[in-house]
Amino acid sequence: MKIQPKSIKVKDIFDGYADNGDNGVFAYDGRLAIRPAYQREFVYSSEQAESVIHTILKGFPLNVMYWVKVGDDQYEVLDGQQRTLSVMQYLDHKYSISFDGGKYYCDSLPDDKYDDIMNYEFMVYVCEGSESEKLDWFKVVNIAGEKLTDQELRNSVYTGKWLTDAKRYFSKRNCAAKGLSDKYIKADPNRQELLEKALIGICGFQGIDNITEYMSMHKSDDDADELWQYFQDVINWVQKIFPKYYKDMKGLDWCSLYNKYHNNTYNSSAMKTEVEKLHQDDEVQKQKGIYEYLLCKDKDPFAGRLLNLRAFDNRDKMATYDKQHGLCNICGEHFEYDEMEGDHIKPWSKGGRTILDNCQMLCKSCNAKKTDKY
Repeated sequence: MKIQPKSIKVKDIFDGYADNGDNGVFAYDGRLAIRPAYQREFVYSSEQAESVIHTILKGFPLNVMYWVKVGDDQYEVLDGQQRTLSVMQYLDHKYSISFDGGKYYCDSLPDDKYDDIMNYEFMVYVCEGSESEKLDWFKVVNIAGEKLTDQELRNSVYTGKWLTDAKRYFSKRNCAAKGLSDKYIKADPNRQELLEKALIGICGFQGIDNITEYMSMHKSDDDADELWQYFQDVINWVQKIFPKYYKDMKGLDWCSLYNKYHNNTYNSSAMKTEVEKLHQDDEVQKQKGIYEYLLCKDKDPFAGRLLNLRAFDNRDKMATYDKQHGLCNICGEHFEYDEMEGDHIKPWSKGGRTILDNCQMLCKSCNAKKTDKY
């Protein structure tokens, strides 16, 4: 891993500054991507941006910034994006600052103060090395300011056409993936959370161990069509299986559910009826578990546990324990009260309710093995 410290004057970085919107923000004669295409749009407040300029005017040091070398004399800002943008936007006449009792744009500052800004030197660490070396280094470094997420760190390493195209779908507040999945998935595209969830999903779908392995495999691809198609398949599958939307569907791990159950056959009309029925069932304590329960209940005898069904209270369990004289109702062995658990005689799935007459006490071993057949 090669880490080279450099002092670079603001005027050199401002040379060739261009804000191309969704296509990125560039400077340093086009060699530095301050904000790569479709990167997060987090920005300082006006007060934070102005404080950066005042720090420079006072000659105080800004925190060290980190650039990643991504090609022959080509760089991306890993840390220091907002400090750099604050200075570039001020020099680009995008905002004014309070100074000497008035409001000043850069071209109205006294000449010596303007020169102070242009000749101020950023302290930059330029990082260069293998993908794994860079990723390990970025994780170790205590990045100042706005903390980078794990996916933002990965993005700084696995750059290329594939990542640029993936960001186009997943990394803007109004991106296509956000519009498609906003009712179902909680994730901030600006912080790369939506991209990360899609990557976790496709890794699970393809049996790949981790995101970095997938990104390494595809970093040289011309596009991210495979990932985008997978994500569309997930959401379209959810909408087909569960045609009526409920608010508690948001935030579930739909990618994981798709990976597990998408090959099964379901009747969407029947699913709609079952969802409504379970929402009205006061035995169901965890309504977010309804959807996976319906997806797996025909093959998983323990699916009811996904619903966190209402349990028997201590009064009913103690009365039943006394009635059974401490004997397990399956194995017939004697146990202390705290070694036993209350259970439904007639399973909830077959219409049994959580009432005293439907309570039996089982030892923990028998209760763990019990299914709806008892």
